[in-house]
Amino acid sequence: MVPAALVPDTATAQERPEHSASPTHYPVVPTTAPGTSVQSQTYLFLNDEEAAFIEAAVARLIPKDEQWAGALEAGVPNYIDRQLAGAWGAGERLYRNGPWQPGTPSQGYQLPFTPGEMFRTALAAINKEQSTTDRPLATMSSDEWDSYLRSLEAGEKDLAGVPSDVFFAHLWQCTLEGFFADPVYGGNRDMTSWRMIGFPGAYASYYDLVDQHGIKFDRLPTSLGEDVHGHVHVNPGIPASSP
Repeated sequence: MVPAALVPDTATAQERPEHSASPTHYPVVPTTAPGTSVQSQTYLFLNDEEAAFIEAAVARLIPKDEQWAGALEAGVPNYIDRQLAGAWGAGERLYRNGPWQPGTPSQGYQLPFTPGEMFRTALAAINKEQSTTDRPLATMSSDEWDSYLRSLEAGEKDLAGVPSDVFFAHLWQCTLEGFFADPVYGGNRDMTSWRMIGFPGAYASYYDLVDQHGIKFDRLPTSLGEDVHGHVHVNPGIPASSP
């Protein structure tokens, strides 16, 4: 469960490979270094307490290392916030008329909450619980955070009517989506996860390569929202797949 940063996109059109018979090879380089700061973020849905938990949690679910950014540095909280503020968070595709009772695993999500309500309810319960302890989340070590997240994953807590394992499953799914989805959805900043795994992204055409076999495709990744200067424009109107 636990374990698998942030720089501006500096790849310009001049740095990208030209269409030619021989593909240009680019070295795979890390996108951040230890100690890189995280950009300040204005959230659309999350309040300060909720954002603090989400930021700390995703930083443990996919932590940074000495070479690559983690979920926090890649902007995953921004992705989660946009999803909660949009159609998915509002439950626009959910059946909302009950009956509300536990279902089988094959029946999927069975709670009366929209995803936005579910996150808000669970996070409020977590913060309320932590306000009464002598070891608040803000002071916990990495190991203590991992232990706390495992307790949520195991369903050991009732978060004001939200089973903690249901909340954790959605948090984990959103973290994965935000880390690996196209940056146009608000996460995967600087396409850091794509650089890490060697995924090329949304190139419109591979025509110059279709008759070449056995070569390594090693280009800088490109986003759906990237302009000719290599800048990614996040589009808040584009829905992402829901967890």
